[in-house]
Amino acid sequence: MCYSIGEFSVLTGLSIDTLRYYEKEHLIRVARNAAGRRCYTEDDQNWILFIKRLKETGMAIKEIRDYAGLRYQGDMTMQSRLSMLTKHRLFVLAEKKKWEDNLKHLDDKIRIYEEKTNGGFRLVGNRAVQTETP
Repeated sequence: MCYSIGEFSVLTGLSIDTLRYYEKEHLIRVARNAAGRRCYTEDDQNWILFIKRLKETGMAIKEIRDYAGLRYQGDMTMQSRLSMLTKHRLFVLAEKKKWEDNLKHLDDKIRIYEEKTNGGFRLVGNRAVQTETP
């Protein structure tokens, strides 16, 4: 199947400008039809979904570009790509830990405000529970 840039934009949820930017930045190599128009495939769709996941997990465009370059070189670069993904996974785990710590502190602050604004009670689910006094 050959999708136009407009069709592909709808399929991926990315704007046409973003797709052009990704091509300009060498994140994706798009085939052209006989008329010179971009021709996106299902493989391109899967690749874009992976790029979106890398971005959502904090990988920089430069790193994605490096990864894409290796990907387009073929299987001989698999070890390098594995190394990049393993390194990125460690980064994601560290970020996850930070988010979990921040969420715990946020929950603690919410609990304190609930207790102070609800006369010594805090909400647990949809029940008011009296807090313990030291």
